[in-house]
Amino acid sequence: MNNAPTTEERIWAMLSHLSALTFGMGILLPVIGWSEQRRKSNYASFQCLQALGYQSLGYTIWALFSTVAALIFVIVMLPTLNSANAPSVVDDFMTFILGLSSTYVLLPVIAAILCSLGKDFRYPIMGQRLASFLADESTEKSEEQRWLNENHEFQWVVAMGHFSILVILWGMLAPLTVWILYGKRSAFLKFQSIQTFVYQASVTILYFGFVFLFLLGIIIISLFALMGWTGDVRVDSSMGIVGIMFFGGSLVVLFIVVLLVPLLHILGQWAGFRILKGENYRYPLIGRLVEDRILKRTNSDLKEELV
Repeated sequence: MNNAPTTEERIWAMLSHLSALTFGMGILLPVIGWSEQRRKSNYASFQCLQALGYQSLGYTIWALFSTVAALIFVIVMLPTLNSANAPSVVDDFMTFILGLSSTYVLLPVIAAILCSLGKDFRYPIMGQRLASFLADESTEKSEEQRWLNENHEFQWVVAMGHFSILVILWGMLAPLTVWILYGKRSAFLKFQSIQTFVYQASVTILYFGFVFLFLLGIIIISLFALMGWTGDVRVDSSMGIVGIMFFGGSLVVLFIVVLLVPLLHILGQWAGFRILKGENYRYPLIGRLVEDRILKRTNSDLKEELV
């Protein structure tokens, strides 16, 4: 990565970093940039893989930290909401959230500026570790002549697809793009990207399905409450009992959302971690179903790679 990067290399690197400003929607751009520049430019490939890591793993860390910090802030400030200082507390909370968002977008902007100047940018903590992970020391070629380690490239791309499960909806673009671009070249990438996409799609449908049922229950119980307030329906009537049952069902659905969906997200993080450790991880049930379907349509050479 010592040679001065060309204009094309700098543009791909800059755009990949700037795509983080879309908060998830641009996660496919680093994958496309890596696919376009790999075996052409170590500089652009590395910067694209860095940008992908920041938008998946970095977004995960930022989202978790923001959620925990916001909860702590609300709990600490909750007793003051009924006081005369309530407006200032709300303003402080909004400033706090804005500050966290600004922290997330600051690094990609700095990265894009430095890459536009041809500098070899490294994200704190992740950048140097990723450079060491991708370095190919298996040949005697010089650093300028040596390509990035292909197996480690594939592991990183796949792992970031798993980590992107916290990027609601848009996170599915990462494994989907890998599937489209590299599904025919590598059974490992094909299997992992398909099972990741299917798993994330299933979790997303489950999440929005539960949210819809919860909101439906709230709407129904609100209608029953309104009818009871006007005297049309009594609480001890059959309609009132139905309303109470819907309310109880909504609470059960909310309980499932609060407990089950985070566990499914944690499983996605665990899958990404196992991939980085060199395993061909399979999700329970979904992994086996996807693998069996792929093996039926895969030639013998790719079957050996997959198994």
